[in-house]
Amino acid sequence: MEKRRVVITGMGVVSPVGNDVNTFLDSIMNGKCGIDFITKFNTDDLPVKVAAEVKDFNPEKDGLETAFTRRNDLFAVYAMAAACQAMKGNEEGWDPDRLGVYIGSGIGGFDTMMREMHKLEAEGPRWVSPLMIPTMIANMASGNVAIRFNAHGVCLPVVTACATSTHAIGEAYRAIKDGYADGIIAGGTEAPINRLSIAGFANCKALTKSEDPNAASLPFDKRRAGFVIAEGAGIVLLEELEHAKQRGATIYAEVCGYGNTCDGHHVTAPHPEGTYAAKAIKMALDEAGYQEKKDFLYINAHGTGTALNDSSETQAIKKAMGEDEARRALISSTKSMTGHLLGAAGAIEIIASALALQKGMVPPTINLNEADPVCDLNYTPNKAVKADLTIAVSQSLGFGGHNGAVALRRL
Repeated sequence: MEKRRVVITGMGVVSPVGNDVNTFLDSIMNGKCGIDFITKFNTDDLPVKVAAEVKDFNPEKDGLETAFTRRNDLFAVYAMAAACQAMKGNEEGWDPDRLGVYIGSGIGGFDTMMREMHKLEAEGPRWVSPLMIPTMIANMASGNVAIRFNAHGVCLPVVTACATSTHAIGEAYRAIKDGYADGIIAGGTEAPINRLSIAGFANCKALTKSEDPNAASLPFDKRRAGFVIAEGAGIVLLEELEHAKQRGATIYAEVCGYGNTCDGHHVTAPHPEGTYAAKAIKMALDEAGYQEKKDFLYINAHGTGTALNDSSETQAIKKAMGEDEARRALISSTKSMTGHLLGAAGAIEIIASALALQKGMVPPTINLNEADPVCDLNYTPNKAVKADLTIAVSQSLGFGGHNGAVALRRL
């Protein structure tokens, strides 16, 4: 069976640097930092004071009803808002049995869990909400979006920590390519900023304790000391190319490669040599038909700003491409601006990669002021760079050793 081509025909964003695609694009190309002091709760007794919160979020603007917003956890609300953006103008022309949803979350309804646990302890089991389970479970972002858009085809929420939405989009690409669907609403969502998550991530030494928002998320900088937790959602509509043409859909980029591997090394630390992350990157590039002498590559790196991630990722890129070709690539970490959206990070960064291809512009790694000798590739410090890009790769690495990479081409 001939493999089918897959394109992106819709995109939606809720993020610390903008709650729609155009605002998000303007922010990442102009180096806007979405990190600031936490406003959701008092941090006096916490070791971490900053995060990348979503700001000025108005779900009604994206067509969400007040009743939906009130009865759902924030992670599901973010997903629905981003999905509504991605589907705007794309609602018609579908066989419902051929439209699917692959939206993942690394954690799911964390706030709901905490709230109902407090009720249990303070008032007893009788007062725990009957909606707790369908509000909390991580698959409900996919389920709610499927209900809203009458999608009766493949539906697969993915949970692979920080690689979640890269895998969701990669697996959706494969499902369409292999004929299991004509279109899939895919991506990730996360609402993890609460006292418990801050305490947990901080105590496992993953989060930065910097109290300077502009010196907190520092990918590939030798001052880096942990990631900045963030929230939001990124959703894309993937569609078979001929189906998209028949609908007269806008095409943003072609999805043309996917790699998925596991380190099998440690529950939190990446493989120190980046061996299996390199294999995921190479798988995506090989499937995309990457040609060193013809293609101009942009890599949206995982780039968390942790000591181990950034050094091992640098090695992974070199192993995947060869050192000379790795030095030719333009690379950046948009987490320097957005913080780390955990399960939503990959989707946000795939959208950033599609926009980079479309606009011929590489977003910067901001606040990269002190280069680390072990991170010695071109990480596009501080200012966006114009480039005639032909191909992009977005890669994600998750706790548990999960590695994912998705390749896009400009059409």
